[in-house]
Amino acid sequence: MVFEIIPAVDMRGGKCVQLVQGVPGSEIVSLDDPLAVALEWVSKGAKTLHLVDLDGAIEGKRKNAPIIEKIVRTCREKGVSIQAGGGIRSFEDAASLLELGVSRVILGTAALQNPELVKQLSRTFGSSRVNVALDAKNGKILIKGWTEECAQTPVEMGRKFEELGAGSLLFTNVDTEGLMQGVNPVPTKELVESVSIPVIASGGVSSLADIKTLKKTGAAGVVVGSALYTGRFTFEEATEVALGD
Repeated sequence: MVFEIIPAVDMRGGKCVQLVQGVPGSEIVSLDDPLAVALEWVSKGAKTLHLVDLDGAIEGKRKNAPIIEKIVRTCREKGVSIQAGGGIRSFEDAASLLELGVSRVILGTAALQNPELVKQLSRTFGSSRVNVALDAKNGKILIKGWTEECAQTPVEMGRKFEELGAGSLLFTNVDTEGLMQGVNPVPTKELVESVSIPVIASGGVSSLADIKTLKKTGAAGVVVGSALYTGRFTFEEATEVALGD
């Protein structure tokens, strides 16, 4: 299995941004044209892009939907896979993205509040097109744009969603997200070893060494944002590490 480097194209207010700990107003990157950014990653060799509507995740209103649609249509023609999330609250929201051509939808708050949605989508579109995002801080799941904490752990919820039909999981360690201080591989490894579906890692990657560390957990890939945008390393360098021993 190839360990994949997945560039993040997070959108807020129509711009491509990178936030610290998901906090609005903490932008360390703000670029005016998310489509141009997406195409730049594709030109460098990205096979999958990670699109998130942060307005949708934080406010529940998918304000960046037209931009996401434009990116999906453009990149699909180039054979690039898209995983997209942020503010998907209903079957209709998810279905519209999947019918548009998104490879897999990322369900966060909606999956945790309505687990049957995962089953419904996987039965309709296939498990491979349903990804559940498990965002955790201090070992507990967060929802609603990381503003509310739940009692469950990532391992508990990962097993549950695998049973319900999720084809993959996206695990974000919010303790390290956006801080550019490195990764803690332990929670990712625990989750990988608890389920049989692919786990994509996210949160805190700041060096090529972090990519090596996460690859060793058995994760299927890693979403990288701030480190790429601030030049800690290039996409090409990250890919080289991902393909190495």
